[in-house]
Amino acid sequence: MKNYQPNNITLHTLNAASTTAVLSFGSRHLRCSLGRSGIRSRKHEGDGATPRGKMALVEVYYRPDRLKRPKTGLPVFPLNPTMGWCDDPRDPNYNQPVPWPYTASAEHLWRKDHLYDLLVVLDFNLVPRKKHRGSAIFWHLCHHNFFPTEGCIAIERKEMLKLLERCGPGTRLVVC
Repeated sequence: MKNYQPNNITLHTLNAASTTAVLSFGSRHLRCSLGRSGIRSRKHEGDGATPRGKMALVEVYYRPDRLKRPKTGLPVFPLNPTMGWCDDPRDPNYNQPVPWPYTASAEHLWRKDHLYDLLVVLDFNLVPRKKHRGSAIFWHLCHHNFFPTEGCIAIERKEMLKLLERCGPGTRLVVC
């Protein structure tokens, strides 16, 4: 990817309880949404908090019926209506992709709204996975009014597409 720069994307907020922040990448500074409970160092399943820390950008998913394949140095996969993500800490597939519908609690990735038209899996609690530590922590698209997320980080579609062009292996999202 010609514009790929393995720099950190840094997220700054005025206080840990805030549900919005500024996401910085090079000279770009963008508004983003955070979890409804702000930022926490000790994240746990269902707390609505965005985890503090440094997270690798693992892979990108997109809705092929709503947008073209994004340009990025990261692995990219199309979503389909049979994709989910397990959020049940008691299930052996906790915090992993699963088929939809799924027998345990799972989030459906093929949503009617546009929040998951484009999403990046962040490496929070992936390897090793710890039960109850939190699941489905994504960088995805935001609501028009920057409403809080359930613990993810969300930005506007046009801005995410621009940033993804400069992301690849080694790019990390740092939540301060």
